[in-house]
Amino acid sequence: MASGSTLKAWLHGLDGPHLARVLAARKDAVSPPEPRSVGELADRLQRPGSVALALPRLALPCLQAAEALVALGARATRDALAELLGVAAPGAARHLDATLEVLSDHALVWQDGNGTLRMAAPLRQAWDDPLDFDAPLEELLTGATSDELRGMLEALGINPPSTEQQRLAALVEHHSDPELVASVVAKAPTAARELLEGRARSGPGEPQLIMIGAPGHDLEPGARWALERGLLVQDRRCYGPARMPTEVALALRGPGWRAPFQPVPPSVRLASVTPAEVDREASAAAAVFAARAASVLSACSAAPPARLKSGGIGARELARIGKAAQADDAVVRITLEAAYAAGLLGRDGDCVAPTEAYDAWAAKEPSEQFARLLQAWWNLALTPSRARDEDNRALPVLAGAPPCAGCLEARRGLLVATAELPAGQGARVTADLGRLVAWYRPLADPAPQGGTPFGAAIREAELLGVLARGALSDLGAALPADDAEGLAVVCRRLLPEATATARIGADLTAVVTGTPTAPLTALLNSTADRETSGTASVWRFSADSVRRALDAGRTPDDLAADLAAVAAGPLPQPLSYLIADTARRHGRVRIAPAACVIHGEKPALLTEIAANRKLSRLGLRQVAPTVLVGRSPLKETLTALRTEGYAPVAETAEGTVRIERARPRRAAATVPVPRRYGDNAAIRSVVAREAKAPAAVNLNALAVRLLTAPPDAPAPDPFGSGVPFGTDTEEIVSGYAKWLSYSDVRQLAHALNAGTPITVEYIDTSGSRTVRTLSRLALDPPCLEAWCHLREAERVFALSRIHGVMPAQTEYTVTNSTAYGRSEI
Repeated sequence: MASGSTLKAWLHGLDGPHLARVLAARKDAVSPPEPRSVGELADRLQRPGSVALALPRLALPCLQAAEALVALGARATRDALAELLGVAAPGAARHLDATLEVLSDHALVWQDGNGTLRMAAPLRQAWDDPLDFDAPLEELLTGATSDELRGMLEALGINPPSTEQQRLAALVEHHSDPELVASVVAKAPTAARELLEGRARSGPGEPQLIMIGAPGHDLEPGARWALERGLLVQDRRCYGPARMPTEVALALRGPGWRAPFQPVPPSVRLASVTPAEVDREASAAAAVFAARAASVLSACSAAPPARLKSGGIGARELARIGKAAQADDAVVRITLEAAYAAGLLGRDGDCVAPTEAYDAWAAKEPSEQFARLLQAWWNLALTPSRARDEDNRALPVLAGAPPCAGCLEARRGLLVATAELPAGQGARVTADLGRLVAWYRPLADPAPQGGTPFGAAIREAELLGVLARGALSDLGAALPADDAEGLAVVCRRLLPEATATARIGADLTAVVTGTPTAPLTALLNSTADRETSGTASVWRFSADSVRRALDAGRTPDDLAADLAAVAAGPLPQPLSYLIADTARRHGRVRIAPAACVIHGEKPALLTEIAANRKLSRLGLRQVAPTVLVGRSPLKETLTALRTEGYAPVAETAEGTVRIERARPRRAAATVPVPRRYGDNAAIRSVVAREAKAPAAVNLNALAVRLLTAPPDAPAPDPFGSGVPFGTDTEEIVSGYAKWLSYSDVRQLAHALNAGTPITVEYIDTSGSRTVRTLSRLALDPPCLEAWCHLREAERVFALSRIHGVMPAQTEYTVTNSTAYGRSEI
């Protein structure tokens, strides 16, 4: 590990291969534009957002070592870290060195020339209470006066130095010696000793805000003795109880206490598996998924699914697509999300329809189709097969949910964990892989399924052939390299070519082994009904299916010739008879569209009307000597005929002459009946409460306020007119809450700034409209974190789904006593 006191100096001292590893591990920080110098690279690597992106990609021992380093503070060394983690055996020491090397490759930890382990500044902010420790003594004593430091040293029996810096250094040096701290606490009064030992075990307490002017925080028994010696430090900002420095807590936990460190992944029950078995099962799974995915998208092409008002495709449309494609819900969800990410589907008004790219995709071989969907699935920032939210409500597909980095890391962690299994071995029970993924990616979203952590990611990988027999297939091995050509080669090897022929039997069925080509699928779908799909697909011919093909414009001869061209043998006689018999009966009865019918007793008159060029716009056509049908409505036809000098009369639907009598216009609304209230006392109280006069308003103060206000209220400025927002919070909220009026934006922004509760009208992911009262608001664009009083739990709300805002107030529910036997208010 190269040395350097700062990250910039450490990067300067790296050799080429090591710096290349850093750039590969932190691709997020070196994305275009490329850094022009090491100094610019160091600045990017130390950005809080960059460090936050790097942490989810680290395994458990890396996070444990980093947390221990944060707890040790600025004086952390490799030996101090090893002692804190309990790394004494040579094997464990090698694991620690390997862990530090990984942190070094991510530019999160490096060693300076004095042997001190340095950390990127944002890494210190990743843990509020590392190892349940509070801040170091030197940080807690920031702002302490020289006299306060002198008093602490004298209470400890130490001769205080002359300067403030020396006194602080002496106090830090004393508290950094666990034996000295333990000896002082051993001589403490019983109340103080019990307080200190209990605080050391439990960690820092919950911060509590003490209002200015309120009585001070009552000291716990024994706290004053500890405060006088710096074993506890009172927060100078008046937040909560006294705080225990890290050095004191570490000393009181005893020499035998060690921070958690699990350098070895958990064991998994293994079973022997050969590469041929993995390839065979992966090939079968991939072929089945490719066939069903093609059927799902074909069903979307035939009848584009409608979108919910709140966005996305709901459960009803998903069930319809699944029934048409004979695919289960997970396959439908994965296919739709992957196809949308690959550009094969797009929003078209109030529905989702295939794009022009879908036509080119549908004409390709199954291996190429599957490779594109698999690559899209690998990069999805969500768990597509997840069907329920935390409230057990159905989740729509393509709802535009915010990206989930934890879902993406769960998928990557699964492949990393499976790749580390011994060669020729696979997980006997794939559910065991969940514990392994949790070790490789502790910060990933577990997305449990059936009680199994990471169960959804495991199930998706099995459906796609990425995992087979509990082992990583060649498909899974090719995904992390982001090599599209290499993935296509593997797909071509594992997936067979599409089948262009079908075995048509005398029982009026067509059987296709493997995946049918796009032309064969289109032909059979247009002439027969699909019964099964998968490794073998079956279509059945019937009179209705043949009639459907004739309705589409095919002739009987063309239909028989097309089927004979794709048949593996001669066309069966029953099918030829079915086509001929259906064609003979096809079109015997015809139905013509007509907006109105003109009939009379004089054939010559009707012939004259049909031949009149001035009436051609009516679209008249003679279907009998005394009958004309037209495309124009009755009223328009009457007006046109009368304009040309004819005297037609209109008929009713019953065939009688319609009397055209003008009637005077009258209002249809009736006078509403006055509302009456019963004798229910609860209802009367509510009515009386509503009838109270409003509170008095100081009209003079209101007038002054209105006169001094600007003529135009501040409003959003989408067109650059120069009208400002009232606050920055209003501008941020307005950018995401597109459904809110500006008055609602102001109200929500005020609640965020003032910390007051608010009531919102919210459209959840399932499309249901609910009214939620929220408190403890925290803005995290594009979301709002708050305590939901309806669910009695912390919830995250998308600002784009908030449709109304109102002040939080008591809600009254009045229930008719005659219906329920009681009244509720």
